Amino acid sequence: MITLPSRVASLSVIAMLAFTSAAFAESQHYSADLKASSEVPANDSKGTGKLDATYDTSSKKLTYTVTYMGLTGPATAAHFHGPAEPGANAGVLIPIKDVHTPIKDQATLTDAQAADLQAGKMYFNVHTAAHPGGEIRGQVTKAP
Repeated sequence: MITLPSRVASLSVIAMLAFTSAAFAESQHYSADLKASSEVPANDSKGTGKLDATYDTSSKKLTYTVTYMGLTGPATAAHFHGPAEPGANAGVLIPIKDVHTPIKDQATLTDAQAADLQAGKMYFNVHTAAHPGGEIRGQVTKAP
């Protein structure tokens, strides 16, 4: 027979374990300055932009906002790419559905995508008709 003190102790341990895993969850902040000189190859666009993102390590959700201005024409596509160091190109990791500024959305990352994000090996770019390979780009890095 389980006594009341044993039940209380068991429930305390269960509660502690539940809160301990939540305590290890972390909210990490990332950013990127989008500019034509960061594209590979670079171009002479006057367009600029900014990405601000938050990554929840527990849910693996990346929540982001991207704003841009001064492009040569309407945005035709936008993506997170990786894994890639600055100066290198990579495939699309996360396509963006609505490319109108401001872009506000979220994505649940795979373990590999999360590792690329945390290692600084993910970039974001915006494409236009004049620059189908990408008009502005920025490496996504941990914000201070």
